[in-house]
Amino acid sequence: MSETIVEATPTSALTVVDGGFLRHGRPHRILSGSVHYFRVHPDLWRDRLERLAALGLNTVDTYIAWNFHERRRGELDWTGWRDLARFLEIAAEVGLDAIVRPGPYICAEWDNGGFPAWLSGAPGMRLRSSDPAYLAAVSTWFDQLLPRLAPLQASSGGPVVAVQLENEFGSYGDDADYLSWLHDRLVAGGVTELIYTADGPTDLMQDGGSVPGVLATATFGSQAPRAAALLRDRRAGEPFVCAELWNGWFDHWGDPHHVRTPEGSAAVVSDILAAGGSLSLYMAHGGTNFGLWSGANHDGARLQPTQTSYDSHAPVAENGAITEKFRRIRDVLVRETGALPPAAPPTPPVLPAASLAVVPLAGLLHALRRGGDEVHAAHPPTFEELGLDAGLALYRSRPIVPRGGALLTVRGLRDRATVFVDGIRVAVLDAEQAAAGVRIPGEGAAVELELLVENQGRINYGPLLGEGKGILGGVQLDRRLVQRWSTRALPLDEWGEQELAQLARRDERRMSHPAQDDLGDSVLTSGRSPESAMGGGVGAGEHADTGADASAGLATATLVIDEPADTFLAFPGFGKGFAWVNGFLLGRYWEIGPQATYYVPAPLLRAGENTITVLELERLGDAVELRERAELGPEQEYIETFD
Repeated sequence: MSETIVEATPTSALTVVDGGFLRHGRPHRILSGSVHYFRVHPDLWRDRLERLAALGLNTVDTYIAWNFHERRRGELDWTGWRDLARFLEIAAEVGLDAIVRPGPYICAEWDNGGFPAWLSGAPGMRLRSSDPAYLAAVSTWFDQLLPRLAPLQASSGGPVVAVQLENEFGSYGDDADYLSWLHDRLVAGGVTELIYTADGPTDLMQDGGSVPGVLATATFGSQAPRAAALLRDRRAGEPFVCAELWNGWFDHWGDPHHVRTPEGSAAVVSDILAAGGSLSLYMAHGGTNFGLWSGANHDGARLQPTQTSYDSHAPVAENGAITEKFRRIRDVLVRETGALPPAAPPTPPVLPAASLAVVPLAGLLHALRRGGDEVHAAHPPTFEELGLDAGLALYRSRPIVPRGGALLTVRGLRDRATVFVDGIRVAVLDAEQAAAGVRIPGEGAAVELELLVENQGRINYGPLLGEGKGILGGVQLDRRLVQRWSTRALPLDEWGEQELAQLARRDERRMSHPAQDDLGDSVLTSGRSPESAMGGGVGAGEHADTGADASAGLATATLVIDEPADTFLAFPGFGKGFAWVNGFLLGRYWEIGPQATYYVPAPLLRAGENTITVLELERLGDAVELRERAELGPEQEYIETFD
């Protein structure tokens, strides 16, 4: 057992005395919940924070996502949805303390763990280490961030009472010099409140992530007495804090919807409080991975992209609804504290169910071939070389395919490619399938070979953090490399109403003269039908991408309402794609689920006519549906493990 002293300044709101907290000299227990400002529409920040107070919490914690504020190097944004100061000010107005978690690595199932792609894509960059180039970039970022946080600390009359150092570093590495530098940089940047680390409840993780003199906390979802014993054995005299109580869990595409029972979640809260601990519910309100901000994990064999909903089976549901878990946890908190919290705001209204007919506007390739300027290179460039954070890249070449066809392989595909030959979809490949190869037809002549590559989310956890996207290796036909590529970067999350309308208008102008279209250059002028160009290999439902009647592509639906309210979109009969609401990219949809509905907060809608735009990669359905409740898929109890 070791005795430790937690550093504090005379002005810190929270101090450590005899294994507990004092807040401005009075005994205190942190009862926090995680809400990420970047996952909640800013018009709803107050509503969600009021619901935390109604749950019986006294604190909100939030990560700060570096890439959300500095998507392009040197171009920082602190306005609107990115007005972190306003989020924290609202928390104070609601009566909540605030804990900020600036990373710079945050995980959070957020794209790239919060790191900007321009940083992780820099040649030789070593993230989360004492590498000088990395530290220089972090220091420059903190030069912008910390002056905005310092005035919001409790010592200056603000709500911020604690700042987390890095994030679960002990499950990643053991660079103690990096953590010490980061601590000193926070202090030099004006952080005067309590600084703490958060790691899993094992010796391995605590060894790698803790810092002498800095409060060590744990992240877990069960077995609170074991975690308390571990921390107290390692850090005598420090408070027991569960910095993340996993009362729910996130979902990957294609997996079940993970849940924790209300009874079980409330029981762990009770266990922590019975052990004299403080806690933060992760998540108290999960929100949504709007746009293309969802990250991905990797299990060592395959990519596991995170879905659009980040409901996380939290006490406050994705649309703000009060759940049975909310009521159970609230009862525990009231019983333990004796304080009766304020009433929650009314349940947000929901639009009535409806079916909205879909109007096709442009075939998939027709639209995307006009989505940006072409970059010409001998080899297919990566997303990083294209300056593309997220979205799609359309690669095009004209190789000669020998008679009888050839095996097409793609080395280093990240993450998913739709392969077209002379405008006809012939395969959809993940990384493993791309490495194994797919046979494409040929007649000893040049073909129009196109690969539409989707970044399904940058990895946010583990040793593959910062991995590139696109085609990282090369493309081969049998043993021969395919060279001379033209590539279009397609930043879908930067497209709004104007860009989407422009894609459709350009396509419509060409539809009366198909021979002048890009597709005509590769198929219509070849003297072959699309079927013969495929060598007879077209499967059921496959066809040339010949315009607005194509089964994949750009389409719209119109919603007319008297007054905005929340709704849940569903895409029955659709395959995989992206949905915009009035030019705002809601996120990805995918028939494999688990989620079957996609939350649309009322502030994204307007009285009168609203436009829903979809870019479908596989097949369009006939209608977009409005549903009155979330449908997040078949449920499976999440079981916590540490390895």
